[in-house]
Amino acid sequence: MNSQIFLVTFVLYIIAMIAFGWWVSRHKRGSGDDFLLGGRSVPLFLTVGTTVATMVGTGSSMGAVGFGYANGWAGALYGLGGAAGILLLAVCFAPVRKLRFMTMSEELAYYVGANRLVRNVVALLIYIACIGWLGAHILGGGLYLSWMAGIDLTTARILVALGFGIYCVVGGYFAVIWTDTIQAVVLFAGFILMAILALVEVGGFSGLTAGMDAGATSFLGIGQIGALPALSLAAVIAIGVLATPSFRQRIYSGKSVGSVRRSFLITGVLYLGFSIIPAIIGMATHALNPGLENSNFAFPFLATEIMPLGLGLLLLVAGLSATMSSASSDAIAGVSTLIRDLYVLATGRTPSARNVVRFSRIALVATIGLALLFALASDNVITYITRMISTILSGLFVSAMLGRFWPRYNWQGAIATLICASVTSLTIIANSDWTAFWGNPSIPAVLVALVAGVIVSLATPASRVTSAQALAILDQERKRMEQVPEPTLTNAEAPAAPH
Repeated sequence: MNSQIFLVTFVLYIIAMIAFGWWVSRHKRGSGDDFLLGGRSVPLFLTVGTTVATMVGTGSSMGAVGFGYANGWAGALYGLGGAAGILLLAVCFAPVRKLRFMTMSEELAYYVGANRLVRNVVALLIYIACIGWLGAHILGGGLYLSWMAGIDLTTARILVALGFGIYCVVGGYFAVIWTDTIQAVVLFAGFILMAILALVEVGGFSGLTAGMDAGATSFLGIGQIGALPALSLAAVIAIGVLATPSFRQRIYSGKSVGSVRRSFLITGVLYLGFSIIPAIIGMATHALNPGLENSNFAFPFLATEIMPLGLGLLLLVAGLSATMSSASSDAIAGVSTLIRDLYVLATGRTPSARNVVRFSRIALVATIGLALLFALASDNVITYITRMISTILSGLFVSAMLGRFWPRYNWQGAIATLICASVTSLTIIANSDWTAFWGNPSIPAVLVALVAGVIVSLATPASRVTSAQALAILDQERKRMEQVPEPTLTNAEAPAAPH
């Protein structure tokens, strides 16, 4: 009986989110800038809401609860890494807002003279990364829904994908950030309430650590997983935030540099406070049932088996809010890259202003469909996400940092950075001893990419394109998407590559 109530609640919640998404975005989806970036005028409270909701995703909710179930206080590492990432993003990259980029590929290309090869490679990597993130969210949400609603995994994954997919396609970015903000409130309330009740259920902090290994109850679980793997886990999450396109979109769409920076600082502090919550929930579940076959079931077990029905329904909605808010953000970021960068790669020009919204909707359906297929290939949410980040995002992170703070960085260095990060990561993943030593490949991938980027940049000629010229090239190309009516570029108007 309960499983049917859970399923009905989920369906009603999704219908409410779709209706709300349609209503709030009804005046904000006319142009490409509106549909993909909310008209670049998103106020502070919405930026905080959407950033918090995007950060509390599948990994930092279900994944971190499962990690806390198996490794105690190490479950808090996810939150610590995420908070460090968003605070660094506020300090290092908020000023990028004034350059009016649309995608991260544009930003990284700008740092190396608007180089087309770098932009194409980065766009491909980012699109693959977005599909990977989406796959992970569908995977986590499906796992959770199938347990709580008593339906098979495939059906659950399809329902989750449809859930966030429909309001994305209908309302675009504005629907995403408003539904994110509502979901942020729901998931914060749900998770905090769950942690408090779980603590009461096990008899306070003393009952929380009973039955766990001494290593798991040590500071940040370092005694259980080791100092280097603990640092690696926090680092891989921080790198994820610093190099994930959906967080960059929060910068590009914000009202001003100050608004973006303040919202990220507020988010970082909130997220730091949240970091302990998944660890408490995971450890409490371990105290109540140490025999779960899959640690990823820790969250739904507590919600369905231990909590009263009314609260269980709130937690169902909170957990799925975490998954869907992050998934919708990744979907929009992936489609922005597809429409702004990969469309140019395929056709040689940007889509005209009148077609951007239609093409974006088609691309959203295709991207979410692709991610759904992806989601059928893996079981362990956290491993899936961390390996994905290490392989693709370490190179993007190093490129962004070098490009932002080292003027000598050039396109050859950027390509070397991206290749070396991925090769290092895949090499370590292929060697089980190295994986056991490092925990995940993020730290060695970043170090090798950094060295390669610096050496290759110094060994090759400096870029002759100034920052102003690079920005002009990107602005001119993007103009076709932003102008109404559709402009036709003559040979005289087309931007010439500076020599």
